[in-house]
Amino acid sequence: MTLQYPLIHIDDIKPRAQAAADGWAISEFRVPISGADGSGTAAFHSIFRPGSKHARHVHNNCDEVTIYLKGRGVTGIDGDTADVRPGHCRVAPKGCEHFFFNNSEEEECLVVGFYLGAADVDATGYEFRGDVTDADLDSPRGPLNNGLLVHLDDVDPAHMAAGDGWLISDFRMPIGSHNGYSSTLFRARFLPGAVHKKHRHENCDEIYYVISGHGLAGAGADRAEVRGGHFHYIPKGTEHWLYNLSASDALEVVGIYIDAGNVEATGYVYMGDVSEADIKSRTGH
Repeated sequence: MTLQYPLIHIDDIKPRAQAAADGWAISEFRVPISGADGSGTAAFHSIFRPGSKHARHVHNNCDEVTIYLKGRGVTGIDGDTADVRPGHCRVAPKGCEHFFFNNSEEEECLVVGFYLGAADVDATGYEFRGDVTDADLDSPRGPLNNGLLVHLDDVDPAHMAAGDGWLISDFRMPIGSHNGYSSTLFRARFLPGAVHKKHRHENCDEIYYVISGHGLAGAGADRAEVRGGHFHYIPKGTEHWLYNLSASDALEVVGIYIDAGNVEATGYVYMGDVSEADIKSRTGH
């Protein structure tokens, strides 16, 4: 049965052939969520093998929000550089020149991100600004003066009300209004049996990516199993929920509340328990 709300696994998306001459020296670049799915924000999934890069460029029409999930590398924004590792979250504001380079000799990097308010790459206002140079990579590391760079380890878990459906084991918001940003990037970890009960966001769309684990996702009447590699687009006003099906492993996701800087700004409405009937039901995959 076809799902009403896009739930797309990265294995089902072909890598895009972006032009290396325009700085796209990324090993594999995929766009699983875009305007074709009804979203005004595109979500991307990038794999950088050792020595690969996305050279210096800008997006004139949108901010780029990314989270580094695997491997290590060097990122730069407007002349400043920083080392990044799994758990780093970054905002490159529109018009800021930025790059990423995998400087490992052995390990590939996985980067997931969002072009906020741009439904596809063409809508970002992409402009190539030149290669990543030895001078870029050898420059002293320091704070980024433009944008944001936050590590999840430096963010305290949020205390969310269980009575409002928040039975998530560990919920963190590395980026949001607390550090001056107008959207909220979150990381949620569900231990076995944990759940975010039925709710909706009246004011914003949500996109999330399943990093690892095995769960059951509800959206409207949809009931579908999710695993590492799934992207889920939830339009504003849609009832949705997420439950960890595993008896032994955590379910971990990262996502974004688009144009809502905190949970209150999303227009959060609790809508009730996830029932045994919900958990047993399947409407698609």
